[in-house]
Amino acid sequence: MECGGNRRQKASPGRLDAGSGTATVTVNRNDRWNVMVIEREPGQWYVGGTMAAFSGPPPFGWVWRFDPDTLEPLAQSPELPCGEHVWCGAILAHANGSIHSVNGSYLHRLDPDDLSVVAERQLPADRAHNGLLALADGSLITKDLRLEGQGGTTISRLDPDTLELVEAPLTLPEGSMGRIAADTTVDADLVYVPGTEHLWRLRVDATGTSIDQWQPRYRQANDRWGLAWDSCISDGYAWVMDCGDIESVRMIHHTEPNGRYQAPPGRAMSWRRDAPWEGAQRLVRIDLEDPTKVDTIEPFGTPGGGIIAPPVHVPEHGIAVAWDSINGGLAGIDTTNGLDVRWQLDARPSMQPVVFPESGELVINDFTDDGSDDVIVIDLATGELIDRVASGSRIANGMFLTAGGDRDVYYCSTLTFSRIVWS
Repeated sequence: MECGGNRRQKASPGRLDAGSGTATVTVNRNDRWNVMVIEREPGQWYVGGTMAAFSGPPPFGWVWRFDPDTLEPLAQSPELPCGEHVWCGAILAHANGSIHSVNGSYLHRLDPDDLSVVAERQLPADRAHNGLLALADGSLITKDLRLEGQGGTTISRLDPDTLELVEAPLTLPEGSMGRIAADTTVDADLVYVPGTEHLWRLRVDATGTSIDQWQPRYRQANDRWGLAWDSCISDGYAWVMDCGDIESVRMIHHTEPNGRYQAPPGRAMSWRRDAPWEGAQRLVRIDLEDPTKVDTIEPFGTPGGGIIAPPVHVPEHGIAVAWDSINGGLAGIDTTNGLDVRWQLDARPSMQPVVFPESGELVINDFTDDGSDDVIVIDLATGELIDRVASGSRIANGMFLTAGGDRDVYYCSTLTFSRIVWS
């Protein structure tokens, strides 16, 4: 499951202890857009993604079951229709034994052994979808991606076996860019959806899905800050970073099908371009009980901040981690008494990180000035750089790092995925 669970705390059990080991890297340059790695049964690993065909032949989704030692495929799905939308979807190992893949405007159920298609569903909204969660009752929930001014986002809830809709789709009052997060209570699942101005909470119970009254505002329309990516649900708060709809994201999602465009001369897509707003990158903390309690901090204060991945909060250490991908900077924010910068590091992250609370380590990427996308390990308490390892990729994006469970981490990016083992 992406991000270590529906709350998106990105936490792994056990210890990495990178400082007491030597890193070994295995690289597979498969020329695909590698989005995330997940584990189904112990030692049974999958990687999924899309084909980054912004122009030319039709794109498609795909899933591999791979050997964790060689990273070579043991089984491959057929080309999975995506409605011509080019965007990073998601894969999920379900309790029913299947692998589920959402990509573009399609959802697929795959056999876990040979990855043949068991069921296929074209989703109600003909747009790219991102994020796929399994709720307490086993149902699947996903959403399409819409930027400001593109109408309300469609939420779809489906049966994990048949992929039939279990209820009519729900349309939010706003568009939503970031992935959904969720938490389970005694009588309902609470699903958190970042909108263009508000965070929205959906209640999923025996009566169906409804919009909750908890609707905190984190920005104004056409604000001096951009939109939020995913939220992290932790310690009684929702944690988000805004400034996410950077130029490259707008290029992809202002085209239909999403991403199928011909870039103008001299405007190749890049997350390094100047931000289309003046605000500095913010970390936003929102109380889950009182939607009027919204706290923000600008750890770096540099105008025109921007990111393509969400923050993480580590309740065991009372610290949140935020960054600015466009201008550079990584910061640990002390959350034990307000929001205060505890440490800063000169790095340029862009990815979904992994944390090891027991050993107090953060793993994230750092795209260097010489074009190497390195994986770095940071002491959560002090910001000390524990280790730096070249991932084998020279392209950085906002994809996922995944803990392997044996002092190892999987890295995903465009054209390359890798496994780093400390021993």
